[in-house]
Amino acid sequence: MTEGAIYHGIHDGHYILRFVGDVRLTLCTSLDLHIEDAFAHQEFDDILVDLTESDCLDSTTLGLIAKLANKAQIQGLQMPVLISTNGDINHTLKCMGFDQVFVMSECLECSHLAADKLDLVQEAAEDMQQRIINAHRVLMSMNRNNFEAFSSLVQTLEKS
Repeated sequence: MTEGAIYHGIHDGHYILRFVGDVRLTLCTSLDLHIEDAFAHQEFDDILVDLTESDCLDSTTLGLIAKLANKAQIQGLQMPVLISTNGDINHTLKCMGFDQVFVMSECLECSHLAADKLDLVQEAAEDMQQRIINAHRVLMSMNRNNFEAFSSLVQTLEKS
């Protein structure tokens, strides 16, 4: 698997995030801080998430992608578009309810529009743990199956 990376860009009012390779919790701080900064300081009309070059996304990453949909709804933006051509990833996304908060698509070439790579941001283990908990809470809020799948993990992390 290719080492994970996340690219971003804004083009013609579209906020674009492109996930490449094996994207895991090591990038969660970078992604979460970028999402917060983008919503606080950037102007865009809609959100496009490109997963066409992704090999694997862990649950923390999925929680942060779901956070994008929540923030878009709060901001009154259109439902974000999520593009994926990986059958395994698509199956996971649908099972977790992403098709309820994203417009799912298997085609739309936009990878060249998200050219700026997110820098890796390191933070204290306790802070990263809280981000992981928050990302999983977003997933848990999506539906009952996710709640059941992640509640014991969140409880365990909260106790440690």
